[in-house]
Amino acid sequence: MIDQLPSLALLLKQIQQVPYVASKNIYRVANHFLDMPEDRLEQFCAILLTAKNKLQHCPVCHAWQEKNGACVFCSSPRRDKTIICVIQSWQEVLSIEKTGGYNGVYHILGGLLCPLEGVGPDDLKIQTLVNRVTDEIKEIILALDQTPEGEATSAYIADALKGKNVMLSCFSRGMPVGSSLEMLDRLTVFKALSERRPW
Repeated sequence: MIDQLPSLALLLKQIQQVPYVASKNIYRVANHFLDMPEDRLEQFCAILLTAKNKLQHCPVCHAWQEKNGACVFCSSPRRDKTIICVIQSWQEVLSIEKTGGYNGVYHILGGLLCPLEGVGPDDLKIQTLVNRVTDEIKEIILALDQTPEGEATSAYIADALKGKNVMLSCFSRGMPVGSSLEMLDRLTVFKALSERRPW
């Protein structure tokens, strides 16, 4: 049936290329845009193009910044520039900032090492991190996902920073508060057991 509607098929094909949109949701997303009033659709497209044209990655931490402005993190006098929190993407910045408990700066890698998908060290911002670590930097927080890819990326970074006089740390690991043991994955349970602390 879709083959008989080439315009719809083309729209669905484009939506499928958007990461994180589940396959079962592409029809809902397509329907949302097709039902949207034309003026609102034009406004949406204009805002998207404006954001694309006016935003860029900070050359230091790789967070989004306005092209005609400074990075809100790197330029802030209230931030402790001696502590760098290494994260996968800018979405993690939002999660950490919501806690209100961190006042250092960030370094966004742009992904995790994943040889099966062809993502190697040169595809990430690892070398720019290594270049950032000077004598002024006291601590690097490896705040990457506790997955095989995240662990491999953290290990690679730790190895790349050997010889630098900097403390490496990571988030505490194990069972999240309020979780049920039977619902946790194997890696989380292993970390909880191996990194247990006194009661």
